[in-house]
Amino acid sequence: MKESTVQTFWRFCKHTAFSLFGTATDMLVVWICSHYLLKGSYVGESVISPIISFECANIVNFLISSHWVWGERMKGKPLKSYLKHFLAYNASYSTVLLIRLGLIQLIKLTVNWDMVICNFVAMALAGIINFIMNDRVIFRNNKKNTI
Repeated sequence: MKESTVQTFWRFCKHTAFSLFGTATDMLVVWICSHYLLKGSYVGESVISPIISFECANIVNFLISSHWVWGERMKGKPLKSYLKHFLAYNASYSTVLLIRLGLIQLIKLTVNWDMVICNFVAMALAGIINFIMNDRVIFRNNKKNTI
């Protein structure tokens, strides 16, 4: 059954609100890794720490999304389906991250806004893309939903 515009809007609001948990996870893990676990190495602090924090945030976002945002679409799915959904979610999340990084550069080069504003605008646009990917591909609403 197709969702109404109001239902989709409410789901988008939940998706956006719950994404804050992933953001907090990302910030906490990158801080722990770069200040304690991998401190003193440029590659450790600037490359490995963000990769680890990104993946931790991805796991948190997937767990929250699969239960509280898309829960009725995942109800009754076997563990194997959850793993397949997670792999698709991870690929989508990574792609959206690359799009976000590209948007930051495009905004910065074209309008030369402050980096914080560029990042905020890019996050908002990437968040919309991420929601659409989740709604239409990863957690699509159909009877087969065989990912």
